[in-house]
Amino acid sequence: MEPSPPLTEVILTYPRQSLGKVPLDGTLQPGAYLELEGKTYAVLERRHRYQFKAGRYRLHQISLYVQKAQQPAEKSWMDGRWVIGDATCQLNAQSELIRCAVNPDGPCADCRYYESRKNQG
Repeated sequence: MEPSPPLTEVILTYPRQSLGKVPLDGTLQPGAYLELEGKTYAVLERRHRYQFKAGRYRLHQISLYVQKAQQPAEKSWMDGRWVIGDATCQLNAQSELIRCAVNPDGPCADCRYYESRKNQG
């Protein structure tokens, strides 16, 4: 009989702090969202640590590194997924986690750095 997986430690990246150890299934990968104590977090990284015992490696620890998920008012549908901000801008990061480098907090409307994305092809 396989032992149950260890509790997953959820770590907030900034400010760096542990949010506790919780039982989670193995499906949360980077880009997914996690609801914990009424707050929503975006999963940035997942780490597994193994320990060598009785001649084999066993899963010893699981850590999820998260950031507070922002519910942006500005979202664009791009290539089958939602991205933050105006996807028609050349500077948009095309990401669910960050809007762009020059104006990460937004808003995109009336941004002085807006550059129209050129058609590729």
